[in-house]
Amino acid sequence: MSDRRYRPVERYWPYVEKPEEPTAEELAALDPDLHATLFGPRERPFSITVVFQPFEGENYERALEKAKASAEYLETGDGKNRRHRARFFSSDALALRDLYELVGPVPETEVLIDDRPIPYSRALWLPLLWFHLLD
Repeated sequence: MSDRRYRPVERYWPYVEKPEEPTAEELAALDPDLHATLFGPRERPFSITVVFQPFEGENYERALEKAKASAEYLETGDGKNRRHRARFFSSDALALRDLYELVGPVPETEVLIDDRPIPYSRALWLPLLWFHLLD
Protein backbone atom coordinates (compact mmCIF):
# COMPACT_ATOMS: atom_id res chain seq x y z
CA MET A 1 0.00 0.00 0.00
CA SER A 2 1.16 3.51 -0.71
CA ASP A 3 1.57 5.93 2.14
CA ARG A 4 -0.61 8.92 1.06
CA ARG A 5 -0.36 12.15 3.00
CA TYR A 6 -3.41 13.77 1.52
CA ARG A 7 -6.82 12.65 0.46
CA PRO A 8 -8.04 13.79 -2.95
CA VAL A 9 -11.24 15.75 -3.13
CA GLU A 10 -14.13 13.63 -4.30
CA ARG A 11 -15.34 16.28 -6.71
CA TYR A 12 -12.73 17.25 -9.29
CA TRP A 13 -13.44 20.40 -11.30
CA PRO A 14 -10.32 21.75 -13.04
CA TYR A 15 -11.97 24.89 -14.40
CA VAL A 16 -12.03 28.30 -12.83
CA GLU A 17 -15.42 29.31 -11.53
CA LYS A 18 -16.41 32.44 -13.46
CA PRO A 19 -19.19 34.73 -12.29
CA GLU A 20 -22.31 34.72 -14.42
CA GLU A 21 -22.46 38.50 -14.64
CA PRO A 22 -19.56 40.54 -16.06
CA THR A 23 -17.69 42.81 -13.68
CA ALA A 24 -17.67 46.60 -14.04
CA GLU A 25 -14.09 46.46 -15.37
CA GLU A 26 -15.07 43.91 -18.02
CA LEU A 27 -18.01 46.06 -19.11
CA ALA A 28 -15.80 49.16 -19.29
CA ALA A 29 -13.32 47.31 -21.50
CA LEU A 30 -15.97 46.27 -24.04
CA ASP A 31 -15.90 47.78 -27.49
CA PRO A 32 -18.60 50.51 -27.63
CA ASP A 33 -20.35 48.89 -30.60
CA LEU A 34 -20.45 45.50 -28.87
CA HIS A 35 -21.77 47.12 -25.68
CA ALA A 36 -24.52 48.86 -27.66
CA THR A 37 -25.45 45.57 -29.35
CA LEU A 38 -25.57 43.58 -26.11
CA PHE A 39 -27.08 46.11 -23.72
CA GLY A 40 -28.50 48.90 -25.88
CA PRO A 41 -27.05 52.37 -26.44
CA ARG A 42 -25.56 54.21 -23.51
CA GLU A 43 -27.05 57.50 -22.50
CA ARG A 44 -23.85 59.40 -21.93
CA PRO A 45 -22.69 62.82 -23.13
CA PHE A 46 -19.89 63.36 -25.63
CA SER A 47 -16.56 62.30 -24.13
CA ILE A 48 -12.86 62.30 -24.90
CA THR A 49 -10.68 59.61 -23.35
CA VAL A 50 -6.92 59.87 -22.98
CA VAL A 51 -5.11 56.54 -22.78
CA PHE A 52 -1.47 56.51 -21.78
CA GLN A 53 1.05 54.07 -20.40
CA PRO A 54 3.58 54.66 -17.63
CA PHE A 55 6.51 56.76 -18.78
CA GLU A 56 9.76 58.04 -17.38
CA GLY A 57 9.96 61.58 -16.14
CA GLU A 58 8.75 64.00 -13.56
CA ASN A 59 5.36 64.50 -15.24
CA TYR A 60 4.19 60.91 -14.71
CA GLU A 61 3.05 61.33 -11.11
CA ARG A 62 1.27 64.59 -11.92
CA ALA A 63 -0.37 62.99 -14.95
CA LEU A 64 -1.54 60.09 -12.83
CA GLU A 65 -3.10 62.47 -10.28
CA LYS A 66 -4.92 64.38 -13.00
CA ALA A 67 -6.12 61.15 -14.65
CA LYS A 68 -7.50 59.84 -11.37
CA ALA A 69 -9.36 63.13 -10.91
CA SER A 70 -11.16 62.69 -14.27
CA ALA A 71 -14.85 61.81 -14.60
CA GLU A 72 -13.98 58.13 -15.12
CA TYR A 73 -10.60 56.52 -14.52
CA LEU A 74 -9.62 52.94 -15.30
CA GLU A 75 -6.24 51.24 -14.99
CA THR A 76 -5.79 48.09 -17.07
CA GLY A 77 -3.02 45.57 -17.67
CA ASP A 78 0.25 45.18 -15.87
CA GLY A 79 3.93 45.60 -16.64
CA LYS A 80 4.53 46.80 -20.20
CA ASN A 81 0.81 46.44 -20.98
CA ARG A 82 -0.36 48.81 -18.22
CA ARG A 83 -2.61 51.58 -19.48
CA HIS A 84 -4.33 54.47 -17.74
CA ARG A 85 -7.67 55.56 -19.22
CA ALA A 86 -9.11 58.91 -18.20
CA ARG A 87 -12.49 59.99 -19.62
CA PHE A 88 -13.43 63.65 -19.77
CA PHE A 89 -16.68 65.28 -20.80
CA SER A 90 -16.85 68.59 -22.66
CA SER A 91 -17.48 70.45 -19.39
CA ASP A 92 -14.08 69.18 -18.19
CA ALA A 93 -12.10 70.69 -21.07
CA LEU A 94 -9.63 72.49 -18.82
CA ALA A 95 -8.76 69.32 -16.88
CA LEU A 96 -8.39 67.43 -20.17
CA ARG A 97 -6.01 70.06 -21.50
CA ASP A 98 -3.94 69.96 -18.32
CA LEU A 99 -3.56 66.17 -18.57
CA TYR A 100 -2.89 66.24 -22.31
CA GLU A 101 -0.10 68.79 -21.87
CA LEU A 102 1.65 66.23 -19.65
CA VAL A 103 1.05 63.04 -21.68
CA GLY A 104 0.71 64.44 -25.22
CA PRO A 105 4.44 64.21 -25.99
CA VAL A 106 4.50 60.51 -25.04
CA PRO A 107 4.36 58.60 -28.38
CA GLU A 108 2.04 55.81 -27.15
CA THR A 109 -0.67 58.21 -25.92
CA GLU A 110 -4.05 57.65 -27.57
CA VAL A 111 -7.03 59.99 -27.75
CA LEU A 112 -10.43 58.32 -28.12
CA ILE A 113 -13.60 60.12 -29.09
CA ASP A 114 -16.60 58.44 -27.44
CA ASP A 115 -14.34 55.40 -26.81
CA ARG A 116 -13.43 55.06 -30.48
CA PRO A 117 -10.10 55.77 -32.16
CA ILE A 118 -11.02 58.51 -34.63
CA PRO A 119 -8.65 59.81 -37.31
CA TYR A 120 -7.14 63.19 -36.45
CA SER A 121 -8.39 63.05 -32.87
CA ARG A 122 -5.22 64.77 -31.65
CA ALA A 123 -4.91 67.26 -34.49
CA LEU A 124 -8.59 68.19 -34.96
CA TRP A 125 -10.82 67.22 -32.04
CA LEU A 126 -8.61 68.46 -29.22
CA PRO A 127 -8.06 71.93 -30.74
CA LEU A 128 -11.82 72.19 -31.27
CA LEU A 129 -12.31 71.48 -27.60
CA TRP A 130 -9.61 74.03 -26.70
CA PHE A 131 -11.78 76.66 -28.45
CA HIS A 132 -14.45 75.80 -25.91
CA LEU A 133 -12.07 77.13 -23.25
CA LEU A 134 -12.01 80.60 -24.84
CA ASP A 135 -15.49 81.43 -23.52
